[in-house]
Amino acid sequence: MSTIDTPLDLPSYIGGEAVSTGRKLDVSYPWDGSLTGAVAMIGPKELEQAITAALTKRERLTRYQRFEILDQARQLLAARAEEFAHLIRLETGLCMRESRYETGRAQDVLQFAAMEALNDDGQTFSGDISPQGKARKIFTQREPLKLIAAITPFNHPLNQVAHKVAPAIAVGAPILLKPSAKTPLTAIRFAELLYEAGLPGWMLSVFVGEIGDVVEPMIRDERINLVTFTGGTPVGKRIASIAGYKKLCLELGGNSPLIVLADADLDLAVTLAAEGCYRNSGQRCTAVKRLLIHERIVEEFTERLVAKTAGYTCGDPADEATRVGTVIDEEAAKVLENRVQQAVDEGARVLFGGTRTGAMLEPTVISDVPRTTEMVCQESFGPLAPILQVRDLDDAIDVANSSNFGLSSGVVTNDLAAATKAINALETGTVNINQIPGYRIELSPFGGIKDSGLGIKEGVIEAMKYMTSVKTFSLPW
Repeated sequence: MSTIDTPLDLPSYIGGEAVSTGRKLDVSYPWDGSLTGAVAMIGPKELEQAITAALTKRERLTRYQRFEILDQARQLLAARAEEFAHLIRLETGLCMRESRYETGRAQDVLQFAAMEALNDDGQTFSGDISPQGKARKIFTQREPLKLIAAITPFNHPLNQVAHKVAPAIAVGAPILLKPSAKTPLTAIRFAELLYEAGLPGWMLSVFVGEIGDVVEPMIRDERINLVTFTGGTPVGKRIASIAGYKKLCLELGGNSPLIVLADADLDLAVTLAAEGCYRNSGQRCTAVKRLLIHERIVEEFTERLVAKTAGYTCGDPADEATRVGTVIDEEAAKVLENRVQQAVDEGARVLFGGTRTGAMLEPTVISDVPRTTEMVCQESFGPLAPILQVRDLDDAIDVANSSNFGLSSGVVTNDLAAATKAINALETGTVNINQIPGYRIELSPFGGIKDSGLGIKEGVIEAMKYMTSVKTFSLPW
């Protein structure tokens, strides 16, 4: 099956059991407004059932069992990648290039989590290494949290779900998953795939429900040890204010700069700018949101970027030639359109694109962008390429660090001293040299500071750490 021919009608899953309550959440295709499908919504009763199912004492899965489930899920996803890619397109309006890329990334997450499930995560210390020591061996082991709550965003409806669920499976921790109300269908289908791969139902419940009836009570519930959330900063701060005494992992918004210095390879810089600004319709927390270009090369860079942008075909997400689909909905596109107009009113110039049709906004190059305009001070979640001129690296660092966000950044230069200075001075969780801010592999640590998060990293290895607690014990030798 490579396409979705009729709207889906999916249940929520509570302890692995399908639940249909009569209340449904409809999901529409941003491209034309047609119905993609519906998901059954749960209420407080079903939430309590999910928590109870997860906390009922059962024998823990062995490392090898967890490996087998994750590896089998990877194989199943690889076999059904095209089906998942079309479903992602129909939920998000992303073009096929992006939705296929996402299925590949999710397969990587499953593979890395399977690998890590087999690794011994303990440490050993000798107790006689100080005058106060004893002839004992000290050991550590990691034990899974009893219950995790995960809330995922719309922009990566498969990969972000995989980044929450796969590490939880790898460590053996039960998880309650509440996907975005804008893109729940992919998450439900992924849960079904995991059950098929052998995941016991009590280890994963996936559902949608009202914020007041289900989501906030889940966040507040004292039986939950960790809330892991990826999404907007205001919601993340709301979660922090109500969660109570439990672990939090908040991966929030971004305003990532790409700094292009005077010595940069301009072909590389322009390619990175276009890919960083337009991939996933600009809907990445790590997408390039500010192009900080050295004043000596800004004119040539701008000309080349306009020419490059012309190749990013905007249109029907199902058309294989399309490189930029819609944003998540018309309201989001209107916000972007208004921010472009505001920047123009403040002195910026639109050099390419800027036209909105429904939920679609063309890839847009904007020059002479004021440093204080809303477009570059807030997270503008769409295919915008705002160009800001900077005098030198110090000026670029000052502009980059002026943001409330601190997620990722990129610097294009062949000067090792400049690269090193940028790495040390930029207030972001990631600094990539001669690469887009969002570059990573699914295993590497990822996360931000300031309004981009609390400094707790995601990525398979780091997620497995925060989904466990360390127990220390000692034995005489």
